Amino acid sequence: MNTKEPAAAPRITGRHLSYIAFAIVVIVYLVIIQFGGRLIDGWADEDETFTTRGVVFTMVIPLGLAFVFTYLVISALGWWRPVIKDDRPVNRWVWVVPIVLIVAILLGIDYSALADKGWLFIVALLVATQFVGWGEEGMFRGIGVTVLRNHGLSEGRVALWSSVIFGAVHLTNAFGHGASAIPQAIMVSLAGYFFYLTRRVSGGNALNSILHGLFDFALLSSTAIVLDQAVYAGAFAPILVYPILAIILLVKRHDIEPSRETGDPIPSAA
Repeated sequence: MNTKEPAAAPRITGRHLSYIAFAIVVIVYLVIIQFGGRLIDGWADEDETFTTRGVVFTMVIPLGLAFVFTYLVISALGWWRPVIKDDRPVNRWVWVVPIVLIVAILLGIDYSALADKGWLFIVALLVATQFVGWGEEGMFRGIGVTVLRNHGLSEGRVALWSSVIFGAVHLTNAFGHGASAIPQAIMVSLAGYFFYLTRRVSGGNALNSILHGLFDFALLSSTAIVLDQAVYAGAFAPILVYPILAIILLVKRHDIEPSRETGDPIPSAA
């Protein structure tokens, strides 16, 4: 990711979590969403996302349960500070990452299609996608990043492996989407890196969580809320985020971390 990276942070306070234990936590999280969601869908006899009721039963409830599970784990570990706050700054130009994401979100939302669905549907979809944002960011940019830092990885490896893990878990979508889950997992890994940088430049896990949810909201609003929905031109904006930010970060990859020549101490994650 970057050759000019700070040394690994000291071990954080709170409970220790091994890699195996973290894998178990992630598996439980996925089971709640994938299989718990199917149980709820079957119980409610609802498997579509075109109605408010459908969004509630197929998205809000299972994603809400996964969200609650994530933050119960954070509480049990005593990791609220290292998960919510990020004391590993990056150079200020990295603000371009969340700015590009915000522009893509604003362009990508299909306002007309949402207006046709009504305010109850909009609220339900917003809640569902915020559960996605806060749940996944809490799990992978919160718990995941903290686990990797706590095991002494350099920040470049933290960025790499937290993003790879985030993409890899989306391979579970192969159960419903087949081989198309593979390119999706690659794209999700890239998105994970964008959200990781947003976490660091903003100094916490809130902005990336909100933007993650809104990014998914924009994608769903332009592709999956109306049966036989016409192609919305703005839907290409979130897609263009990937090559645009990938090129910027490739060019500027050596200027992400602050220079250590100033003598400024690098704060720990404790």
